[in-house]
Amino acid sequence: MKIEILGSGCAKCNKTKEMAEKAVKEMGVEAEIVKVDDFDKILGYGVMITPALVIDGDVKVAGKVPSVEDIKKWITK
Repeated sequence: MKIEILGSGCAKCNKTKEMAEKAVKEMGVEAEIVKVDDFDKILGYGVMITPALVIDGDVKVAGKVPSVEDIKKWITK
């Protein structure tokens, strides 16, 4: 599983990465968590506002920090 955090490195982007790491740890799943700050790649996902969270190429949320519970739901789907 690949989880991408899209954003420039702002506080909300860092918080989103933190939430993703916590969700993965709590669930005990294997996942590669990658920070993406290349605007061309971000726009390639159709994301216009960050932070955004992408799981295996599927944008799950953009423009807000997701909760650990939301991330857990997305991971299990």
